[in-house]
Amino acid sequence: MGLIVLPKTIKKIALLGATGSIGRSTLDIVARFPERYQVVAMGGGKNVHELIVLARRFQPQLLAVQEESGARELTQALVDSGLSIPVMVGQPGAVAVATFAQADVVIAAMVGAVGLEPTYAALMAGKDVALANKESMVMAGRLLNQVAASTGATILPLDSEHSAIWQALNGESGKGVEKLILTASGGPFRDFSLAEMASVTPAQAMRHPRWDMGPKITIDSATMMNKALEIIEARWLFDMDPEKIEVLVHPQSIVHSLVEYVDGSVLAQLGLPDMRLPIAYALGYPERLALDLPKLDLAALGQLEFFQADAQRFPALRLVRQALAAGDSGAIAFNAANEVAVERFRQGEIGFLEIAETVENVLNNVVREDFSTLKEILDYDAKVRQLTEAKVQRHRG
Repeated sequence: MGLIVLPKTIKKIALLGATGSIGRSTLDIVARFPERYQVVAMGGGKNVHELIVLARRFQPQLLAVQEESGARELTQALVDSGLSIPVMVGQPGAVAVATFAQADVVIAAMVGAVGLEPTYAALMAGKDVALANKESMVMAGRLLNQVAASTGATILPLDSEHSAIWQALNGESGKGVEKLILTASGGPFRDFSLAEMASVTPAQAMRHPRWDMGPKITIDSATMMNKALEIIEARWLFDMDPEKIEVLVHPQSIVHSLVEYVDGSVLAQLGLPDMRLPIAYALGYPERLALDLPKLDLAALGQLEFFQADAQRFPALRLVRQALAAGDSGAIAFNAANEVAVERFRQGEIGFLEIAETVENVLNNVVREDFSTLKEILDYDAKVRQLTEAKVQRHRG
């Protein structure tokens, strides 16, 4: 009698941020491995037309969209296609996707602080969370770790940098770590002077040299706020003293991050800049999926470059240390002020360098507080946003 090979259980996915760059990459992995993965719940933002296409293709059991008008359009499109899928709206919809009973893992790929509440809800429900929404850990890393520990849920790093650290730490004792080194491309203005940066336009800031990302994250990369936020995220993901987390500029974006050990060994994870790699690693862990994607050719690449990050031209790398020293309130204020400032820059209301200036002005007024509940965190976040908007309006006046 021959060996009977039982089919692997299909992993069921709830996907938040389906129409963003992480969402699209996740769905590409799902489509490549239909025998392993199924999307059972899906949430998107304002791009209703793309969500309609995705709903028809993947036919989840629940959909969520940001606005009521989008929900009506989506519902009618589904009816026209002969599909009967419930559609929910706003944060309640995102939370419903995150806690969908049949889901085994939640891909948290919403952008900004709006991703915190559904991420928290998923962990409270005992769901494993593959986390691309760095703002969740920045705002509430301590709380989310506590919730995951109490429910038995696992937080899986999805950002390329944190996935690289996760891979380089695999099987190693955290006590043997000397430092974590996050790499940064340096963005489109790595070689700009401060005078040149002062005249940068939103259109220029949206042209990232290596990665295809959404507008907010792309601008964060240009200011290196993205890397500053990743320092806070790494502090909570890997239970690491923030002083042991550094940033190194690496323009090629091939080495995604490194871990230096106390014996002097340095382990790095390398790969082409393609978010499908860390997503596949998180979905397949502890296995690696056989991906038919372009492979890294080091001989063709020829060389890899590394530079010290310049905190004078990119003050976010200095301000994040101030935020960390101010505890939970500092990290929340750092993120909230940045989100407001980035939106004001996108609208042409402040200059590129004023993004960091706005964040610094807010941080200088922060009194250290630590929070133990989600409500406290969200209330403080809302308070800082109001303060930041007021500061921007006074500056413009």
